[in-house]
Amino acid sequence: MRSVWLLLCLGLLALTLSQVRAEDPIANLDLEDIAEFDEDDEEYLTLLEEKSKNKDVERENELAQKLADVQYNLLNPVVEVDPCETMHCGAGRICQLNEGKPECICIPECPDELDTRRLVCTNKNETWPSDCAVYQQRCWCDNKDPGCRHPDNAHLHIDYYGACQEPRVCDGEDLKDFPRRMRDWLFNVMRDLAERDELTDHYMQMELEAETNNSRRWANAAVWKWCDLDGDTDRSVSRHELFPIRAPLVKLEHCIAPFLESCDSNKDHRITLVEWGACLELDAEDLKERCDDVQKAVPHLLG
Repeated sequence: MRSVWLLLCLGLLALTLSQVRAEDPIANLDLEDIAEFDEDDEEYLTLLEEKSKNKDVERENELAQKLADVQYNLLNPVVEVDPCETMHCGAGRICQLNEGKPECICIPECPDELDTRRLVCTNKNETWPSDCAVYQQRCWCDNKDPGCRHPDNAHLHIDYYGACQEPRVCDGEDLKDFPRRMRDWLFNVMRDLAERDELTDHYMQMELEAETNNSRRWANAAVWKWCDLDGDTDRSVSRHELFPIRAPLVKLEHCIAPFLESCDSNKDHRITLVEWGACLELDAEDLKERCDDVQKAVPHLLG
């Protein structure tokens, strides 16, 4: 009876060994080697015990590795970055992936605007339903898209918000006095931002200098505003960059448009600091470029 039991054990062991042979070095022992053990041999039981211990160690190592992998993934998550998140497309354009690569395309569709306050007036004195529609049109004309109404619309830009009004003529004393009123307005805005602590330390110091030194009053305010308008920091202000100061004032100051046009003395569609000072009737020697950190100022004036 004992011999039968031993044979059954050997058969079960053979089946088990055949299943784990590939992963357990001890399981690679031949059955002939095991068959040589007699029923009184302790080596057989020792072999089984060692095999069981090895399996337990392997299982513990496997679980430990899985736990380590989970902890690593939690601490080091794989974040898929959308290439469009770092793609700047500009007004009238959006980013989309083309075969996995980001590219800027014209806005396919602008939302319908029912609010009349969303209307905009362009430099052509034409009323458009929204700023999105203007920028979309400009993009279409840049790309020679069929949606372009006229090639000149490639240079379309917003003059002010609201429906177009009959333009008022700026001449005589209004035009002559406008640079002075503009200088005062710039200084008052700079002072207001300083009082609200919305200037950087750099420009706060310039404002304090203007407060205590009348000779710097207008010049410092002019330099600060010019730096603020120079969004791309190329040391000149484009017509597009003039928008934050032009659009909100057109309805209030009918001389703002011809004044800003006069600042571009060489008609290259850009205003340098010297040109900016000249149209504000400031001495060029009083203007010192100090655009160190204006881009960090919060918020941009009327932007």
